[in-house]
Amino acid sequence: MSHPAGLQIRSQLPLTVTRIRGDPGDSLSILALSKPVAALLFYTEFNMSQTLIGRYLPGLSQYEDIYKQLHANPELPDLEEETASLIEGHLRKLSSDLEIKTKIGGHGIIAICRNGNGRTILLRADFDALPVEEKTGLEYASTKKMKDVNDDLKPVMHACGHDFHVTSLLAAAETALKGRDAWSGTIVFLFQPAEERGTGAAAMVDDGLYDPKKHACPVPDMVLGQHVMPYRAGSVATKAGTMMSAADSFKVTIYGRGAHGSQPHHAIDPVVIASYIVVRLQTICSREVPPDETAVVTVGSIQSGDTENIISAEAVLKIDIRSVTQEWRQRILESVKRIVRAECEAGRCPKEPVFERTRTYPLTHNDKEVNDAIEKSFSSWFGENHKSKPEPHLASEDVSILASSVNRPCCFWFFGGIDAKEWDERENNGTLDEIAVNHSPYFAPVLQPTLKTGVEALTVAIMTFLGTSSNEMLYSPADV
Repeated sequence: MSHPAGLQIRSQLPLTVTRIRGDPGDSLSILALSKPVAALLFYTEFNMSQTLIGRYLPGLSQYEDIYKQLHANPELPDLEEETASLIEGHLRKLSSDLEIKTKIGGHGIIAICRNGNGRTILLRADFDALPVEEKTGLEYASTKKMKDVNDDLKPVMHACGHDFHVTSLLAAAETALKGRDAWSGTIVFLFQPAEERGTGAAAMVDDGLYDPKKHACPVPDMVLGQHVMPYRAGSVATKAGTMMSAADSFKVTIYGRGAHGSQPHHAIDPVVIASYIVVRLQTICSREVPPDETAVVTVGSIQSGDTENIISAEAVLKIDIRSVTQEWRQRILESVKRIVRAECEAGRCPKEPVFERTRTYPLTHNDKEVNDAIEKSFSSWFGENHKSKPEPHLASEDVSILASSVNRPCCFWFFGGIDAKEWDERENNGTLDEIAVNHSPYFAPVLQPTLKTGVEALTVAIMTFLGTSSNEMLYSPADV
């Protein structure tokens, strides 16, 4: 027997491997298989993925056009009406068999494909954009401006790659619909708004996403998703455990007493107090958090007063905190509040500071069993272009809320978007840190092979858990 690239069978000795039980609705479990059977199973999964992608993957030129249309017409969080309309329209063209439900938690959409017995998986893509003025120089670059929810006119750009997420999931949906003879189960294709605010996933859940009397989304056995990153195009990256950080953001108001700039003795200067706070906050990561723990505390904005000869009565700090463990997340939050209050007391503030939470994101934690299965499939399919166990990423995501709200596992992976030639040149000359990253006005993932990789990763994930041969093997362990 010849084996595909990336699949190595070294012995016929018994070996326990981690798999996922296939009874619909069951929780995850470990199934012991001999190594020959395990090898046969993964070889079969590889061939089934190869069949689905090779036979049913649509021509991607139409999806390149959809991507360009999305990129040129971004919309801010909670205002994604036109984007949602484009997604819904394309889904309805794909198949009348899809159960499509819209306006979930704002502009959220689900499309349910039921295809016989098997597990239920939820595949998620987000589709909001950012208030960034695009400077990529692309022929399809955004020049759009729109008013945000506060009625302020802002430039808008898909500076985080959500246009790739949508396009990849639409193409994967078409692939799965055309190749229904290769898999069995239920797929929920979920398109989420307002990820950049950290509110979109929770809004969909709170609006009755899983409520059988409202939107009636089948409760999935797992939630899967992906994000384009400034990695080498064509690559994918997976990791069990913490994949992305938690984020907590606050607006903090410091109260002083205003006075003429020439008479500071009559004032309680909130700018001075705020300055001490900014400096002192830097000691949290350098003197309280252990060196082997990852955390970031950033004061991204200080606002106080309007002119140079007036000492203002208030100062406003905007603070962003990133952490990768729940323990240190809580301790850092406590330290921030302790320092702010102590400096206000030292500065004789007439009132206690006010903390207003502006954003919060959970830890993105990848379930080990689900991630292990994905890693095996990705290693077989992508070969050396699959990277396992990257460092935790200090950006944050709300995808896990779609899983934790119904006590289900989640797995989230990355795929690269930086042109291979540029990546290799920068790697050779030590300038990888100069690559434009997510949220940069210059962030411009190369169209291909980025899109192809995103579609293939989602399709391989579908086959990992719903492939017909895999389901048959996993549903009948007594026959093994």
